[in-house]
Amino acid sequence: MTTDLTIELSDTAGELARLGRALGAGGVNIEGLCATTCGGSRATVHLLVDDAEAAFTALAAAAIEVAAEEEVLVVAVEDRPGVLGEIGSILGDAGVNVDLAYLATSTRLVVGADDLAGARAALESH
Repeated sequence: MTTDLTIELSDTAGELARLGRALGAGGVNIEGLCATTCGGSRATVHLLVDDAEAAFTALAAAAIEVAAEEEVLVVAVEDRPGVLGEIGSILGDAGVNVDLAYLATSTRLVVGADDLAGARAALESH
């Protein structure tokens, strides 16, 4: 199972570094990351990690709470214009609503959806 971890951090200088140091100290490789703020004092970070159990342990040791975890698809994609539109069309035509998307290392698209099995089936058939 490939897992996306959602972390809520304070929107202050150094918090991303604290997160990175905690994972690094735990030997956890970050394979994908998306960090955003929407005003206020909080930031939301999505992490794709190579070892979720080790990530939980490392984050707990640094007093960083995991707000949510979600099974996701990780799809190898070409680095060219239009790829996101093509994948989005495949998923949309299959009636799958994407609720999370970001790029990971090695030109891979991370996708969370309301129907992950349907998303997987739709993408595998193309």
